[in-house]
Amino acid sequence: HVQLVESGGGSVQAGGSLRLSCTASGFTFDDSDMGWFRQAPGKEREGVASAYTAGDSTYYADSVKGRFTVSLDNRKNTVYLQMNSLRPGDSGMYYCALAWGSVCEAWSGYTEWGRGTQVTVST
Repeated sequence: HVQLVESGGGSVQAGGSLRLSCTASGFTFDDSDMGWFRQAPGKEREGVASAYTAGDSTYYADSVKGRFTVSLDNRKNTVYLQMNSLRPGDSGMYYCALAWGSVCEAWSGYTEWGRGTQVTVST
């Protein structure tokens, strides 16, 4: 069965960096869209970044453009999220998610989810 396992979260000061990893298993890492989402306490889950595994297509939320970079290593079935210039507002639980095929509408169609990794950014 499909498994998504996130790692790399932690606590950093504002302006710092973290790199999250999500290793996938149980399916072939092609023709799928891998997304990163986050959820802060009391807030709705929001899409952060996504990457299509069969091409060069990436997508970012406006709030992270220029600071976050999503990348894939298809040989390792792993998707990364490099987060730079972190802000306290970036704090939350970060989740990796899978959508089969390419995503037609931003942040929709994700059916498989990891358990998340916590990111805390302090001032």
